[in-house]
Amino acid sequence: MTSARKFLVLSFATGFGTGYFPFASGTFSTLIVGIPVYLLLSRLSGVWYSVVVVLTLGAATVLSAAGDRILGESDSHKVVIDEISGFLVTMWMITPTPTAVFAGFFLFRFFDIVKVQPAKWIDGNLRGGPGVVLDDVVAGVYANLCLRAGMLAWSLFRGNPI
Repeated sequence: MTSARKFLVLSFATGFGTGYFPFASGTFSTLIVGIPVYLLLSRLSGVWYSVVVVLTLGAATVLSAAGDRILGESDSHKVVIDEISGFLVTMWMITPTPTAVFAGFFLFRFFDIVKVQPAKWIDGNLRGGPGVVLDDVVAGVYANLCLRAGMLAWSLFRGNPI
């Protein structure tokens, strides 16, 4: 692989370098890259947002595997495109209000760190790109469902059913 191609792969895989943050690189990259990417994509229709997220998940699978190979590590903490993609899953079909983004960020990071089944099994048993990305997809789905439940509960509490 040429040095230019390695640079390009690592740029995307490491969230434009945010994966090199010395601690909590996944949290840092979600905050610095994931939220702005979501805010840009949230302007798309639901169908186009979904298409972009599916394509992003596919790219993340390939890029995380390639990034790990270049770095010589397995599920490197420097590779954070999986966290960015997982956050996009969290925010699927969610209106981008400050409260929703804030809650989605914390819910996603919680589920990504805790690794509720089947994310824990995926993280421990699947190797390569699919193993790196799929546990974040599961975390994103759990976070999305909790965010929706919280929004519904808040709406009902305020007397404004969704």
